[in-house]
Amino acid sequence: MANILVSACLLGIQCRYKGDGCPCEGIIALSQKHTLIPVCPEQLGGLATPRPPAERVGDRVMNREGADVTGAYTLGAEHAVRIAKLNNVRVAIMKAKSPSCGSGKVYDGTFSGRLVPGDGVCAEMLKAAGIKVYNEENYEDI
Repeated sequence: MANILVSACLLGIQCRYKGDGCPCEGIIALSQKHTLIPVCPEQLGGLATPRPPAERVGDRVMNREGADVTGAYTLGAEHAVRIAKLNNVRVAIMKAKSPSCGSGKVYDGTFSGRLVPGDGVCAEMLKAAGIKVYNEENYEDI
């Protein structure tokens, strides 16, 4: 049995930017053999739900209204990493393509739906802390 950090939205918690969740039954089923620790880095960073969509623009995170929300994303990521470390987490399953949780591909910052190689702020920090990051598209590789 392992402790696994999971994006709260993947467990059905309504914390995404548009106020919904996106439950993944396969990830939820992991709770039968593992302890799932839900986090929403955006909320941990102080952002409201719902909130304007945001995308990574280089090292910054900008919302569709033009506001720089990098500070909130960074703070939330720091809290998520701390929660992971306090719970001896070695694996995380985070929401794909998110400017916070995305791993491997994120939206390009133009709000056009185009993906580019990269990680969200939280995924990047989790990886730097030595935590393997998966998403709802590849978590079965764990």
